[in-house]
Amino acid sequence: MEKELISKKDLLELTGISYGQLYRWKRKNLIPEEWFIRKSTYTGQETFFPKEQILDRVEKIKSMKDDLSLDEIADMFSTVPTTTTLAAHELIKRNIVSEASLQLYTQQFAEKNVFTFKEALHVYILDKLLSKGEISLEEGKALLQVLRDHYEKVEQSGGQLVFIRKMGVTSFILAQPGEIYFEDSVRVVVTLNLLTCIEECKMKWHGGEAHG
Repeated sequence: MEKELISKKDLLELTGISYGQLYRWKRKNLIPEEWFIRKSTYTGQETFFPKEQILDRVEKIKSMKDDLSLDEIADMFSTVPTTTTLAAHELIKRNIVSEASLQLYTQQFAEKNVFTFKEALHVYILDKLLSKGEISLEEGKALLQVLRDHYEKVEQSGGQLVFIRKMGVTSFILAQPGEIYFEDSVRVVVTLNLLTCIEECKMKWHGGEAHG
């Protein structure tokens, strides 16, 4: 699965932002360092970006910058929010997770009354896939275990969660950004961008604070 790239020149033209804005957002950690990809071309070294991710990020920044400071927006995009824990009932109240997904998590590990953001994110990802009917409850347990065991290895790099099936056997893969190739008999059921999941979860996490 090769990630489509967009050149810096095309990005600036397409989005209408300036060179200065782009690098100011980078300095403020609104755009991850890893997204600035240097590649050799026939004209020399050029900077490219993962197209889908950078276009989505720029649109989000543009939509928020009139209401929030750059530091506040950077906090929205960071992997850990300023409020580090929430009670289980708050996760449900803020529509971050469903009661069913929360119950599956506590069955898998242990009964909890307070969740860290990372734990809530894992339940959020589980809920996202269960609600779409893309995984079964048993597969959900395997997903939670993979996230618990390996999530920290890809947390900062904006990795991917890939769910595959081959001859009835399912597997979850946490991968670093880049290209992943499978044999023809493997069916890729779901690919989730973890940074996008973090942003979605944080919007709900902060949204509850903003509205009561």
